[in-house]
Amino acid sequence: MNSVLELFGISEHKFDSKLLKQILKQQNCPFTGSQCFKVRKSQPDISIGTCTVSYGKENKKIIICPKRLLQKNQIFCDCIHLLTLHEPGNEFHIIPEITIPGGSIDFFFASVNKGKVKDFVAVEFQTMDTTGTVWPERQRLLNQYGIKTEIKDTQSDKSFGMNWKMTAKTILVQLHHKIETIERLGKRMVLVTQDHLLKYMQHEFCFDHLSQPGKIGDSIHFHAYSLATNGKNYTLNLELRLSTDTAGVAACLGLQANSNVEMEEIIKKLEQKISTKTLMTLCD
Repeated sequence: MNSVLELFGISEHKFDSKLLKQILKQQNCPFTGSQCFKVRKSQPDISIGTCTVSYGKENKKIIICPKRLLQKNQIFCDCIHLLTLHEPGNEFHIIPEITIPGGSIDFFFASVNKGKVKDFVAVEFQTMDTTGTVWPERQRLLNQYGIKTEIKDTQSDKSFGMNWKMTAKTILVQLHHKIETIERLGKRMVLVTQDHLLKYMQHEFCFDHLSQPGKIGDSIHFHAYSLATNGKNYTLNLELRLSTDTAGVAACLGLQANSNVEMEEIIKKLEQKISTKTLMTLCD
């Protein structure tokens, strides 16, 4: 059954009327220390706050917000071994959203000495993209604890699904664009994701050639985390590490290393926009 498991970083095991009212008022994300960035388009002053949901017959715990992966900065600690030029005494810095040839990187995890970067790892996040909306489930949850919501929201028969194929394909194509730059610099990139998504990717794409566990010398690393129950909280556990290089990512997509991935992406975008409005007609 689809349901909300975490709201504003608080797990279902802690839900009660008083606490829910408090977090709805604060709208704070404990993983960033700021207001939840996911807001309603029709009500931009209201943060949605859904971090994790239960999905499908197997009740899989699926993280749907990338900020959820920032819990305790564990994912960066798990990248320290890839900072091969790091030395004792250097500081660690987490630097967000830097653009490089090929696209924007979510974070750079850097080893810094006296203000000078000595080494870095590029870190990309990928959580599941949903189809439909989680909002009705969120509002029904609040109703269960006596918190009034709009009737039209709770009575909505709309539900959400998981966009497995598009999420997996999109991130692999993006990695293919970005890893060429990182590899050319002799550095490493880590894709941080959840175990459910990586297992799907292993099943649907060619992953047999990837190293397990990851090899430090490879340029692209996959770190997959499970969501475990720790008392009344959910915590991240590193479950699987894989690695490869630029050619290996191309092989995952069933491409030759020099295939024009850009062409495939452009064609996909063009096909999505084709309609009767774009049809050219000859003048009389």
